[in-house]
Amino acid sequence: MLATLATLSAQQGPSFAPVFGDHGVLQRDKPLPVWGWAAPGESVAVTFKGQTANATAAADGSWSVTLGPFAASSAPSDLTASGKSATVHHDIVVGDVWLCSGQSNMEFVVDDHSGGYRVDRAPMEVATANFPMIRQLKVAQTVSTKPERTVKTLGWVPASPDTVGSFTAVGYFFARDIHKAVGVPIGIIDSPWGGTPIESWMSDAARAGTPIAGVLEERWKKALIEWTPERVARYNDDAKRWHAAEDEAKARGTKNPLTWPQPPATTTSPAMPGGLYNAMIAPLQPSAIRGILWYQGESNVGRADEYAILFKALITSWREGFGQGDLPFLFVQIANFGDPTELDDRGWPLLREAQAKALSLPATGMAVTIDIGEADNIHPRNKQEVGRRLALIARTKVYGIAPEVSEPVFKQAIVEGHSIRVTFDHAGGELISRGGPPRTLEIAGADKVFHPASGSIEGDALVVTSADVKAPVAVRYAWTNAPEASLYSDAGLPAVPFRSDSW
Repeated sequence: MLATLATLSAQQGPSFAPVFGDHGVLQRDKPLPVWGWAAPGESVAVTFKGQTANATAAADGSWSVTLGPFAASSAPSDLTASGKSATVHHDIVVGDVWLCSGQSNMEFVVDDHSGGYRVDRAPMEVATANFPMIRQLKVAQTVSTKPERTVKTLGWVPASPDTVGSFTAVGYFFARDIHKAVGVPIGIIDSPWGGTPIESWMSDAARAGTPIAGVLEERWKKALIEWTPERVARYNDDAKRWHAAEDEAKARGTKNPLTWPQPPATTTSPAMPGGLYNAMIAPLQPSAIRGILWYQGESNVGRADEYAILFKALITSWREGFGQGDLPFLFVQIANFGDPTELDDRGWPLLREAQAKALSLPATGMAVTIDIGEADNIHPRNKQEVGRRLALIARTKVYGIAPEVSEPVFKQAIVEGHSIRVTFDHAGGELISRGGPPRTLEIAGADKVFHPASGSIEGDALVVTSADVKAPVAVRYAWTNAPEASLYSDAGLPAVPFRSDSW
């Protein structure tokens, strides 16, 4: 790929990496790595806002310089690379850039115009999207067996009624809230792929550095064997049948009887370990960015123990790749989904717990969505609230905007006779229960058998009892796949699902 780029640059003059382009947003208040390609040995001068930096293209045609830092500015400027000829990108502004990645709930757009993927109140959201200082760069969905230096994009696009339908909904609503709060241009780099596991988004080195690297490798080798050429050839027909059944189920208000067809295991599959990191994240590094938004986890339900390891490794390795220290990494805890009466399968709460363990890393934040999912829809449409909750975290943790508000987080459980008293950590306000007394509570004795329980709020504590458990030792809240959330802070943020046991 680099040889091809060098050849093209030799014919056309210097070119920029795809993260730079017309209408782009550059990160404020940080040194700005800028890179691209030219003819080997060509002298390149890069100019922006009166600053110029010089480089000489290497043997493979690559060049890089560092500009800035620059203060935030909505005034359009040109970014120029001059050599034997010049390449100029127009209407460049300076603000904050956020990378948005993960699987389908991050890929979910404001309005795909078919009604299939459309947020709540989509027509109104589209009609009022007059935010020329919110801009998106959509990265093409691509797979690679090795880290790439470039990737196709759809170019930077300002938010307007004509364009916002194709914006990542979570990213757009986050950007809108932050733009209103801080008043600077906001760029969102949209780089997700639906139905993909976390290991696809991790570099080979990041996976190899975990104690489960061998498990991942063997699983993929087995999948390659199981996906025979005949099975691969049937995949498109299987996918069409699933989509047809899904459309019919939605029209009738029933459940799709078919199992979602996982993508084939091939070297072009988005499920290939490392394939999406190589193609859709590595080419963006080492861009200067403000932080990362992540919404993924559904595809790893059933392997929560692995996820707890892999998620921390992904965060650490991405930060190393961008080379800007502990970049803020804000993520969405997966929502309520599945049969609300199912009490035996605990795959979803275990994955939520695995996600929450990443909060032990610095500069992380988790938006809780246990109350805004749709039990029968893995793609809930209220993306406005997801974006708002991420923005609330960013306002305080990243931008230092008061007041700080946070969801109630389990602190400790103390046995008091026949009951258990639960206390919480959260910023400001009181613990409240919406829609009646606290619900979806369970307690167990030493036999580890959980029974439905009732709860009452006493100040900032929750007292839980059950007539079936005389000597309780453990308590759980919202510890099912699709629980009915009832506990909130008085700022309207839901309590994080919790358990006091580790059984």
